Amino acid sequence: MPSPDTPEHSPQTHVAALASVRVGVGALRMNPLRTVLATLGVIVGVGSLVAVLSLGDGMESYARRELATTTGAQNVYVTPVTYDTMDGMRIARDDFPRFGAADAARAAGVAGVGSASITFSGTTLVRGDSAGRDRAARVTAALANTMEFYGGELGTGRFFTDAEVAANAPVAVVSHNLARELAPGNDAKALVGRTVLFRGAPRTVVGVMKARENEEGFAAYVPLPAGAAVMAPGEADRARMLVLRAATVEQVDSARAATERWLAARYGSADRFDVATDKARSREMARGFLIFKVFMGAIAGISLLVGGIGIMNVLLASVTERTREIGIRKAVGARRRDIVLQFLAESVAITGSGSLLGLLFGLLVAFAVTAVMRATLDVPMYAGISLSTLAVAAFSAIIVGLTFGTYPALRAARLSPIDAIRHE
Repeated sequence: MPSPDTPEHSPQTHVAALASVRVGVGALRMNPLRTVLATLGVIVGVGSLVAVLSLGDGMESYARRELATTTGAQNVYVTPVTYDTMDGMRIARDDFPRFGAADAARAAGVAGVGSASITFSGTTLVRGDSAGRDRAARVTAALANTMEFYGGELGTGRFFTDAEVAANAPVAVVSHNLARELAPGNDAKALVGRTVLFRGAPRTVVGVMKARENEEGFAAYVPLPAGAAVMAPGEADRARMLVLRAATVEQVDSARAATERWLAARYGSADRFDVATDKARSREMARGFLIFKVFMGAIAGISLLVGGIGIMNVLLASVTERTREIGIRKAVGARRRDIVLQFLAESVAITGSGSLLGLLFGLLVAFAVTAVMRATLDVPMYAGISLSTLAVAAFSAIIVGLTFGTYPALRAARLSPIDAIRHE
């Protein structure tokens, strides 16, 4: 075993290494224009990588928000089984579970689940005033967060609150078509704040849904406890659906499995429930996000590769110009690893400074592009800054510096001292 005083571990070794680094950095100062051009290649490469990844993060975040609010790809639907099949016939069950607000609160704590809600639907009769005529509408009794799960959007007013659900307040939210039908002068917005009759019982309209393309029929939403009052008796007794939202589209399958375990623990068996997801859509979306990231990263990686080639060309030219210098250094005792360290120091210095400037340049470009998109396309998209993006940029710069600096460094280290000194 070598002692600490051997050349491999001696203080002189560390001094020589530091001297090699200083020589390498000093060589960069001797050719400022060439160094700037090489650094510029790294700046463009790293800047492109950071800009593309930041824009990709922003686009992914925007896409996830849109998909979460307009589709049910992240939803897990739990419906009690209300019948048994026997001798080819459906036999109705009387003892199926009926979910309440407390169940939704507990379900929201299941692993992988971000939030939970409860809904059940039926029909009702709605009238604008005692002199008007009844209109048949589909009514949904739900918790206050139901719009998060079904992609609804309010046109005016508000949705009912958790406090109103808990107090079974006499409020309602109606569809745009129904609001136009009931409001004076067919002005949907004018219905907010007015009282309408649901099966003869007054309720205050607190919100009107945004008009949808090709909207047909009439619809309304009421607090969950009000379902029994506004629906026909047979409809009010039907099973209630528990809807859970997975934290991300990638966690839908794990959230479903955790939900089944929770149901089995709480109700004795998960077989009493039908647990469903839009599995095909959620998997396709997760796969699409992954492909998008890989594709965007590959495009940006090409720019970084070009910057790395520029570094290698600069260092190879430096080896050619400084052949005599290398020969003299080796003749007076410089070892191969000292020469290698010298040229790697030059490479890392270029990539280090270039990557820092490229990082700032890339973020500036990303924020500028998203600002233009918001101003011209009215798209609420913002550049994303994540630790993974910064880590990838830094790691890529180090890899490029070491990879493209290694060949010139090895070429310089392998030169014969005698041949190098004779070089003109």
